[in-house]
Amino acid sequence: MGHGGGAWVMAAVLGSGGWQVEVMEETRAQVVELDTGRARSVDRATLPREAREGDVVVDGRLDPELRARMAREVAEVRARRAVPAPPGLDLEGSPAPPLTDRREQ
Repeated sequence: MGHGGGAWVMAAVLGSGGWQVEVMEETRAQVVELDTGRARSVDRATLPREAREGDVVVDGRLDPELRARMAREVAEVRARRAVPAPPGLDLEGSPAPPLTDRREQ
């Protein structure tokens, strides 16, 4: 789910009463409540020890099936919103210019 905008929207639709882990910090974790889509910070100790970013926690346990379902649904939404490139359009473009002017080196 990552940190894309669609993840919390999808989580709010599911309404399972758990959390999706967004960011793990040293002692805190940023989570999104699945019922409301509201982000909040919790003590990392309230999550299962093996929890990682993107995991879904329901009733204090990881729910890999719900995580996989949410990932599929977000991927489907992103695919529907994707705009195909017209034939012959070069999306690679030219090489990026240097970040600094050579005179500064």
